[in-house]
Amino acid sequence: MKYDVKVKNLRKEFQIYTKAPGLKGTIKNLFKREYSVVKAVNNVSFSIERGEFVGFIGPNGAGKTTTLKCLSGLLYPTSGEVSVLGYTPWKRESDYLKRIALVMGQKNQLWWDLPAMDSFLLNKEIYEIPDSEFYPRVDDLIDLLNLARVVNIPVRKLSLGERMKCELLSSLLHAPQVLFLDEPTIGLDVVMQKKLRTFFKDYNKKYSTTVMLTSHYMDDVKELCKRVIIIDGGRLIYDGSISSLVNQHAIYRNISFVSAKQIDPEDIKKLGEVVSLNGHVGTIRVKRSDVANVSSKLLKDFPVEDLNIEEMKLENVIRILFDK
Repeated sequence: MKYDVKVKNLRKEFQIYTKAPGLKGTIKNLFKREYSVVKAVNNVSFSIERGEFVGFIGPNGAGKTTTLKCLSGLLYPTSGEVSVLGYTPWKRESDYLKRIALVMGQKNQLWWDLPAMDSFLLNKEIYEIPDSEFYPRVDDLIDLLNLARVVNIPVRKLSLGERMKCELLSSLLHAPQVLFLDEPTIGLDVVMQKKLRTFFKDYNKKYSTTVMLTSHYMDDVKELCKRVIIIDGGRLIYDGSISSLVNQHAIYRNISFVSAKQIDPEDIKKLGEVVSLNGHVGTIRVKRSDVANVSSKLLKDFPVEDLNIEEMKLENVIRILFDK
């Protein structure tokens, strides 16, 4: 089994300057500064196979971006071992940098007053991409991202979604084998988010690129990733499939139904927790183990015309995990 990313006992600590409020605190800190240590990443270990698309999620301040910066070589870890494509990232070797890409939502790398194509040509020279590879790849990515009409327009005149797609194209020109995506759909509307998710899925399938995605939009994670790595407070708290995560922590499911006539709320309360009940339409919450039995009783004892069993939303499952 080939692993493109291997992380063992990764730790990254930051020393933060602290100061008491007011003039007294300012004068005191002129003579003696006080610091606190923040453990942004605390003993995290995982491996990612070649071509795998993995979600890397957690609340704000969990250590996601810090981890990605260590993997891409932007930060030097406090301790631990990291190998990406067989390289040590923080050595910043030229061959390594030509084989990875880090895309951070709303972080610009394109020249603001020039057309995106000019920035693409600049990256061509930086990454030493031969013409025989560059032009077919640009054409392919322009087609995948539907950018034919915008690549020759100054970047400052593009919409946020168009700029984000151009940023992506620029990051993929050198055909990275490993792609780190940090909130790539942040600030985009639901239509553009959907388009980018489709692009990521197609790109990963076509080029077998190893992708590590952080996102607060659970739709991104659900549609793109079979496996998720979850961290909180710098610590890894889950590493496995989304289906296993739901089975382990989603202890309840909702049963929604439509009845031919109005149902007495007291009769429904006997079956489970009533989430909503409005005349002929209602929803109850029951334990996963009771779903089959309760559904059978609803259909047998009540004039139910339609019934739907709903899995708990992924964001709610993750919230339960954090609470634990």
